[in-house]
Amino acid sequence: MIGIATTFFWIFLIAFAVTAVYSLKDVQFDFGEPQTGTTADNRLFFSMPIKIFNRGFYDIGYFNVTSQITSGDGAIVASGTTFVPVIRKGEEITTSHMVTVSIGDLLQSNRNYLFNNTELRICESVGMRVAEMIPVQASTNFSVPWGAPLYGFALGAPEYSTYNVTHLRVVVPVSFENHSFFDLAGTVQLRMFNSTGVYAGFGQTSVGARQGSSYDGLVEFYVGASGLTRSGSFEVSFLSSVFNYGPWVIPYG
Repeated sequence: MIGIATTFFWIFLIAFAVTAVYSLKDVQFDFGEPQTGTTADNRLFFSMPIKIFNRGFYDIGYFNVTSQITSGDGAIVASGTTFVPVIRKGEEITTSHMVTVSIGDLLQSNRNYLFNNTELRICESVGMRVAEMIPVQASTNFSVPWGAPLYGFALGAPEYSTYNVTHLRVVVPVSFENHSFFDLAGTVQLRMFNSTGVYAGFGQTSVGARQGSSYDGLVEFYVGASGLTRSGSFEVSFLSSVFNYGPWVIPYG
């Protein structure tokens, strides 16, 4: 009798497993178009709507979607998980999966994001349990474009004019293109050093560029004529409500 019972148990278990896995073909998953943007607190978000219609024979439990956003060198920038405890058979649900990351932290982690267009890689994994017992998992990778907010940032050659007997007026052209998906407004600060590394002067200007547009402007300040040399360097800093960066060094002359 025990042998017969064991046989029936295994027959039932195999039949259950087969029907449970087979029922997955009747589960409809609809992953919507991924969206990217910025939140009110200056965070980059990746959002994807998800619809699930369970036409299978069994409930689906522990449904989860996990995203990992990685940089070009493979470093994890952000991750997030959306979890649905149970989807009853015959039930249709709609949810949204979202991952956010601080734009400031992202730009500070790699200056490539600040000045060059590149890509963010996203690894998506989906897991669930059919009949809340049999685990099923799948994963995929894709990329989303990243546009640099200070693409092609450049300083033109300094232009000098006499201000008084001891000082010169210095005008430095500033240009860049905002390839990012957010508007940019901030301040460019320049600290000027001569060829021997001696501090010569400081200037700053407000800048602004809507997404997809370019900026061309001037930074004007005054320096002592006696300490000026034909060549030297600028320490450049960029300050805004979205991110701060710098100083970085740009030579002149």
